[in-house]
Amino acid sequence: MDIESFRNYCLEKKGATEAFPFGEDTLVFKVMGKMFALTGLNTLPYRASLKCNPDRAVELREEYDGLITGAYHMNKKHWNNIQPEALPQKLVIDLIDHSYDLVKDKLTKSQKSALKLL
Repeated sequence: MDIESFRNYCLEKKGATEAFPFGEDTLVFKVMGKMFALTGLNTLPYRASLKCNPDRAVELREEYDGLITGAYHMNKKHWNNIQPEALPQKLVIDLIDHSYDLVKDKLTKSQKSALKLL
């Protein structure tokens, strides 16, 4: 999945927004103000960080050695760094969905209500 397709898919998620809170080189995707994905814009090949269930994160890192690793500058227990262009598109989509759902499920009751109204 190329970076533009990655961006477009993230923005298709309900309530998703994009921002540059860490500088102009790092694009961050949030739902209700909470990060679910980020990617560097000046790194080749481009990499993305996605939230992941800790047990699944370990399995993915073993299965896709080198293509999925613990996310740099993030809690490696809960965040994976992936190479979207080197992985099957279906897997990348599944990982984006998984990350979004993990963050959405942890929203407060009022945030979940507000998200439903969007």
